[in-house]
Amino acid sequence: MSGYKPPSRQGVGPSCVGLPAGPWPTLIDFLAARFPNVTPAIWLQRMARGDVLDEVGTPITPELASLPPYPAHTRLYYYRDVPYEPPIPFDEVVLYQDEHLLVVDKPHFLPVVPSGGYLAETVLVRLKRKLGLDELVPIHRIDRDTAGLVLFSKQPASRAAYAALFREHQVHKTYHAIAPWRADVPMPQVRQSRIMEAGHFMLQQEVPGQPNALTHIDVLEVRGNLARYELKPVTGQRHQLRVHMLGLGLPILNDGLYPDLTPEGQMDYARPLQLLARELRFTDPVSGLARHFVSQRQLMF
Repeated sequence: MSGYKPPSRQGVGPSCVGLPAGPWPTLIDFLAARFPNVTPAIWLQRMARGDVLDEVGTPITPELASLPPYPAHTRLYYYRDVPYEPPIPFDEVVLYQDEHLLVVDKPHFLPVVPSGGYLAETVLVRLKRKLGLDELVPIHRIDRDTAGLVLFSKQPASRAAYAALFREHQVHKTYHAIAPWRADVPMPQVRQSRIMEAGHFMLQQEVPGQPNALTHIDVLEVRGNLARYELKPVTGQRHQLRVHMLGLGLPILNDGLYPDLTPEGQMDYARPLQLLARELRFTDPVSGLARHFVSQRQLMF
């Protein structure tokens, strides 16, 4: 089987489908059965544009796809139609890159990877499009609402070594957050709890049981009824920092999920979540050098 992989177009890679043995006389018949929501006419349009390729990268023409034999036991690549997305009016900034690693300072509101209604307006697709790096993959992720540092791998050969740093808790992460100041909440402290889904696919909650989330929390600065906190997560549970701060009675300023879920589509660019992935420290597994990256972004009281 061919090891060919088609390049991205405008930062978006192709989808791939295997063609099993079956009763279909032609490729179009198979596609109609495999993708009932995509009409044969749409497939023929894609082929006419050169958006459907065989496993060695040769464009499949409408004529070829409509004639037998059906090419069983091969692979098919196709480029999807990319719907229009309203631009997210904030830019990611590349802070550092070498042969293996790329470090990005992400703005609030911009997703790291495609999901839901976001494809072109994501850090990954923007960077692939701007830099021409087809092999780019995030080593870890932060929420769309959170700003700050994200590490990307540029090469498959060294990707596992960087991913292992996060899996084995060898990356020291420091976040800053703006949240209410309460003199009755002792600081510094370590918050340990068990975090699980909260019955809604977007939400997490603390529940009784063996802790699976640990965060070191301290106060850096107090201004009136707000404070700037330093958060150092040891584990990486989804929404861990937001849930831990809420559990202390200190919900992060402008949080659209906790304590109250803001309906989808009501994003307010003037009120970003005041959570910043500010610092990353680790020993580079390839070079052996000590790495320390700091976000250039600031939070707002």
